[in-house]
Amino acid sequence: MKIVVMGPKGKMGRLITKLASDMENITIVGAVAPRGRDYIGKDVGFTAGIGKEVGSPVVDSLESIIENCDVIIDYTTPKCSMETIETALKHKKAVVCGTTGFTEEQLNRIKDISKSIPIVFAANTSMVVNVMYKLLKTAAETLGHMSDIEIIEMHDRNKKDAPSGTSKEMGEVIAESLGNKLKDVAVYGREGAGERQEGTIGYHSVRAGDISSSHTVIFGLMGERLEITHHAHNWECFANGACKAALFLKGKEPGFYTVKDVLGL
Repeated sequence: MKIVVMGPKGKMGRLITKLASDMENITIVGAVAPRGRDYIGKDVGFTAGIGKEVGSPVVDSLESIIENCDVIIDYTTPKCSMETIETALKHKKAVVCGTTGFTEEQLNRIKDISKSIPIVFAANTSMVVNVMYKLLKTAAETLGHMSDIEIIEMHDRNKKDAPSGTSKEMGEVIAESLGNKLKDVAVYGREGAGERQEGTIGYHSVRAGDISSSHTVIFGLMGERLEITHHAHNWECFANGACKAALFLKGKEPGFYTVKDVLGL
């Protein structure tokens, strides 16, 4: 599997480069960085700071290397990712996209493009988080109509979107299990007077320090509560999942895939 890494100096780009470079069944054929960076032309491994060279360059144009790859892995920004996916469509290449913060219009465009190329769209590529989705579905179906549901998510101070894409996916799993759409029942933060509205899903976002990722879903009942929590101690679990997603796409037909498909959950 030949891959291109978008943003090799980013926190995910660095880890994906590190893990992929150690895999016998993955070859990094290049990486793409913004124009004007002083590391354009240097080896991807040197740029990512993994302690070794991988024998492929960092370039400032995806078009210049896209024909050499099978899959593009993109954990950047919504604007950059949309450009990546549009370019992948033009060249009929597969994409693993772990970017979050897309608008509804952008998501609809990605789903439309996936009719022509295979895309793994993953707000969270952790295997454990995707197991948590199954637990949330069971809890929601059993307790959802009799409990108050709150989601607390924590990330590092530099995360650009809130709530996190993972917490939105969790909310969607819960809302769908209860026969609702998340956009109709979500409440983002609280201030002022008034009781909690029954049937809503509350969101609370914390941004502090270098917190990797933490999600807690509370099902609050009278006299007891259930909490389902996932903590990521670093981002390596997400990078590992991204590499697995890239391998999953080998030979796949066009489609909008998720990590559940990758892991067979």
